[in-house]
Amino acid sequence: MDFDQLLPRELKAVDSASLFRLEERASDLGLSQRLDPVWVQANAAPDGTHYLWPALWHGLSHRPDIPRQLRCELLITLGAGDRVRSLLDVLPDDFSPLPKVTSREEGMQVSPLFDRAPSVREWLLREGEGSDRL
Repeated sequence: MDFDQLLPRELKAVDSASLFRLEERASDLGLSQRLDPVWVQANAAPDGTHYLWPALWHGLSHRPDIPRQLRCELLITLGAGDRVRSLLDVLPDDFSPLPKVTSREEGMQVSPLFDRAPSVREWLLREGEGSDRL
């Protein structure tokens, strides 16, 4: 395992079906940072665009059978148009083929949303649903 491997500096844009598959894969592998795929499917805007930004490399030392993952900041567009942020661990082989944001303008519009959007937990508490829904 190459611990000197650079973190990809690519903003990825995914549709809801792709986001659901990534969350489902993270859940199936028991990765640390993920949302319940059922919650994602129920709340993500069906035609929404969601964004992934790699934050750090993460490994499971107690599970050497699982390769190192990219821990990504995740910006989810919800059905009502709200945006929330979370974290999602993604295997590099799953991250690489995702569509990259190539427009500087789109990147500049999305970047501040990662800082301003509430976390999923904060959004659930604000909506009165409680964080136990995850």
